[in-house]
Amino acid sequence: LWELDRDLGQSEWQKLNYDIYTLRQIRREVRSRWKRILEDLGFQREADSLLAVTKLSTISDSKNTRKAREILLRLAEETSIFPTSWELSERYLFVMDRLIALDAAEEFFKIASRTYPKKAGVPCLADGRKELHYFPFPSP
Repeated sequence: LWELDRDLGQSEWQKLNYDIYTLRQIRREVRSRWKRILEDLGFQREADSLLAVTKLSTISDSKNTRKAREILLRLAEETSIFPTSWELSERYLFVMDRLIALDAAEEFFKIASRTYPKKAGVPCLADGRKELHYFPFPSP
């Protein structure tokens, strides 16, 4: 009985580890997509700092928050920059706010639309897997 309980616990840990690994891979892929677009916009040196969000990060202008949220929703609905099951992360609200302050948000959206067009009925997967894993994606 003890061995059965231990084996069950081990398989649950393996599944949890796999789920954590998958989540991290998806987050890396999304970050990589954003970085690629930022570099295409000419922010080669600044891409990493534009994507850096910490607990101390602030929105530059509260008026930009609504616009940043609207652009993020458009990105989620009209492009495949985020996986299908992605819940919008607050991290990218901060990044979009920075792009609005730099007057680069609309151009970012245009490049994202060209680079990652939404394909009807085709889920966006991070690593080419055939099945989807649905996770609630937390904020940074």
